[in-house]
Amino acid sequence: MTALAHDETTTVPTPPGLGRGIGLGVVSAATFGLSGPLASGLLATGWSPGAVVEIRVGLGAALVLPFGVRALRGRWHLLRRSIALVVAYGLVAVAGAQLAYFSAVSHMQVGPALLIEYTAPAAVVVWLWLRHGHRPGRLTLLGAGLAALGLVLVLDLLSGADLDPVGVLWALAAMLGAATYFLVSADDRNGLPPIALAAGGLVAGALALGAAGLVGILPMRVDASTTSYAGVTVAWWIPLLALGAVTAAVAYVTGIAATRELGSRLASFVALLEVVSGVVFAWLLLAQLPGPVQLLGGLLILAGVIAVRLGEKSSAPAIYISGG
Repeated sequence: MTALAHDETTTVPTPPGLGRGIGLGVVSAATFGLSGPLASGLLATGWSPGAVVEIRVGLGAALVLPFGVRALRGRWHLLRRSIALVVAYGLVAVAGAQLAYFSAVSHMQVGPALLIEYTAPAAVVVWLWLRHGHRPGRLTLLGAGLAALGLVLVLDLLSGADLDPVGVLWALAAMLGAATYFLVSADDRNGLPPIALAAGGLVAGALALGAAGLVGILPMRVDASTTSYAGVTVAWWIPLLALGAVTAAVAYVTGIAATRELGSRLASFVALLEVVSGVVFAWLLLAQLPGPVQLLGGLLILAGVIAVRLGEKSSAPAIYISGG
């Protein structure tokens, strides 16, 4: 997952692309933010994270694949020369990130898990510095420091709060998967249409998860019991359908398309809505709300992300931020 792209559109897209890109980015952020609360309801009834992710990714792949094939228009050479990138994207940025995130929310509340995952921009800055020599400026370092301080508050380390360490480790793993997603989604040099990249990644992720389930590496536990959101009881298949169609198919396609329209810098600001939407959906559907200290930590993380983005040099490799 080392493929990077320069923000060739600069930071000021044409007016038509600006409006379309912001709309796509808002849809992507909101739909990604819904995934955690929906999955949490299923996990509470006995579903395993692997089963939820497999159905979500598999259904998303089935819905997006026909459109991805059509977008290629017979240009299969684009897929062949990028097959390693597509497979790695599916394994790490799609399957891995979502499995880790859903495993995290099976041990902790959605809000803190999402906030930990959203420290990924700071990890990307460190990666670009160590791997590619893109030394961050003072504002970028300040942003990374704010994000680190925010993470300490989200974890509530100062008061010694009892936060499940297993959940924290899964959330940190999700952060690494998200960082990979950011880097790959910003790469437009491979020539793959956004929907083709989304389709390829979803298919690769679904196949890998299915194989892991068949050989017994990944538990695939399902439960046909009803589940409840905001006091309303629903059949088990309703949140699964929403996870596949809305938080996978719609979220990944609009997310990749948004970065191609906006360029990474502006897209990153729009994508901050994912954290907000995730916390709001967790509050509305699950009655989960982070404590005051954790909310303050979340604000520091968001402030740090903004500072990181402002501190990026215009010539630095692009990063697209979205993907819960």
